[in-house]
Amino acid sequence: MGCCESSFRAETHPEKDTHQTPKKQYHPQTRPSPSSGSPDPGTGGGVPSFSEFSFADLKAATSNFSSDNIVSESGEKAPNLVYKGRLQNRRWIAVKKFTKMAWPDPKPFAEEAWGVGKLRHKRLANLIGYCCDGDERLLVAEYMPNDTLAKHLFHWENQTIEWAMRLRVASYIAEALDYCSSEGRPLYHDLNAYRVLFDEDGDPRLSCFGLMKNSRDGKSYSTNLAYTPPEYLRNGRVTPESVIYSFGTVLLDLLSGKHIPPSHAIDMIRGKNINLLMDSHLEGNFSTEEATVVVGLASQCLQYEPRERPNTKDLVATLAPLQTKPDVPSYIMLGISKHEEAPPTPQRPLSPMGEACSRMDLTAIHQILLSFQEWTQQMRDMLESRKRGDFAFRDKDFKTAIDCYSQFIDVGTMVSPTVFARRSLCYLLCDQPDAALRDAMQAQCVYPDWPTAFYMQSVALAKLDMHNDAADMLNEAATLEEKKQRGGKGS
Repeated sequence: MGCCESSFRAETHPEKDTHQTPKKQYHPQTRPSPSSGSPDPGTGGGVPSFSEFSFADLKAATSNFSSDNIVSESGEKAPNLVYKGRLQNRRWIAVKKFTKMAWPDPKPFAEEAWGVGKLRHKRLANLIGYCCDGDERLLVAEYMPNDTLAKHLFHWENQTIEWAMRLRVASYIAEALDYCSSEGRPLYHDLNAYRVLFDEDGDPRLSCFGLMKNSRDGKSYSTNLAYTPPEYLRNGRVTPESVIYSFGTVLLDLLSGKHIPPSHAIDMIRGKNINLLMDSHLEGNFSTEEATVVVGLASQCLQYEPRERPNTKDLVATLAPLQTKPDVPSYIMLGISKHEEAPPTPQRPLSPMGEACSRMDLTAIHQILLSFQEWTQQMRDMLESRKRGDFAFRDKDFKTAIDCYSQFIDVGTMVSPTVFARRSLCYLLCDQPDAALRDAMQAQCVYPDWPTAFYMQSVALAKLDMHNDAADMLNEAATLEEKKQRGGKGS
């Protein structure tokens, strides 16, 4: 599908920019809301700045919140559903949709969202936006395509997580918590194995959604009471020490491969039954010394008295030295395939334009676009229709005049896909691939079946390191060319 087609369920118009800027509504901050595709300076360029989205943006991205797009672990039974979606700039997102009355007042919701949205870290699935349209309350985050820790630990199919990868998960999540704490956001609600997500490289990340409660006055813990910090059961308040307790339960999950109540685990630890605690699916492939360290840390985290638990810096200091395979990529340890680094070979033979785009040969593309006379011909046709209309009007042939004037009016705006394609190439040559992609999408909206619009999108997407999407566009352009050739039309 092309960027303006039905997969996005979005209405687009030639005279409007298809790269939609999030709609401004309630902004507790004074800084302007950036566009949904702008990278945040200082984050390596990969994460967009935090911004506000309109409900229409997110409705289009999630195919009208289709049940097929639900990625919440409990599916449609969850009180606040999480959907995967895709913005018009081709970025995948995760959208958390709250129940209608979870946050009745938009002000505290927006303030909380902006607070979390300031955080940017490679160990977080970062929050990139929110929506406060009417009664709707939604959060928008980076999409993590490789499932949750719970799925890989408790519901694996091909292989269990190896020991070194479990240590990496513990260390990375400790780093995420330490970063949040250092940035003044030490509270994390209901930390568990479902909150740990794996990105496209297989690296574990902490979901940003847990940095906000599910409702203004709701509970911070939705899991079984057996896994809830004891002080929360007493006073209903989450503290930084409560987060450490929950981290201890995640360590137990990593050690045992099962979701066992902390009280049972503590009994095993006190009885020095570490081997009984360890996941049998590891088949003994772990270091007893390392396991002893992790068990000891879990025991400290699960102390009944909050003041006796370690802090986030202690977690990092304890777990960092246990990383024994720093050079092995996470996706290999997880046993998953990594996304393609380069576009696969197109399935169909390519035209000279297609060949130039597949090579990202901007000089060759320039020469081909120079040869296009579509705009000049369009202008001639427009002026000719006006002239014929004037002659018919003078001769009182009003039916012909209507037809000619209508033709003039229909094309009189002079919106030219060639101009968009040429400007897209100019942006590419000036190292502005985001702007190039927008213009290529505009060319497609003006002329939906024009292969060149798809070819230009493929080059811009490749420049943005979105190689699989670039390959899709290249193949779609080749398909359109093939159809035109079969129909006897020129491109």
